[in-house]
Amino acid sequence: QLQLVESGGGLVQPGGSLKLSCAASGFTLDSYAIGWFRQAPGKEREGVSCISSSGSSTDYADSVKGRFTISRDKAKNTVHLQMNSLKPEDTAIYYCAAEPTDNYYCSRWVTTYDSWGQGTQVTVSS
Repeated sequence: QLQLVESGGGLVQPGGSLKLSCAASGFTLDSYAIGWFRQAPGKEREGVSCISSSGSSTDYADSVKGRFTISRDKAKNTVHLQMNSLKPEDTAIYYCAAEPTDNYYCSRWVTTYDSWGQGTQVTVSS
């Protein structure tokens, strides 16, 4: 069974940075597109970023472009989300998800993904 575990969340002041990690067990992430999603209280889950299985294609929500960077660490079977210049509106539970595909482009649609982690809380507050 596919298992994804997120880590790296926490409390940070506005303007600060966090690096989230999505680690896989039981399978290699090389054959999967990975998406990062977030859900704030009372809001729908939204796609923040994604990376294709090859790593050649990435995509970002407009709200995080220029501040967040998604990347793969094949040696550690992990996908990272580097978050800089954090804002209070970035506060949410962040989830990673995996889709078995070799498509060139990745997707930020929630319904695309079959396997999900449990999430990690990110709180941006002074």
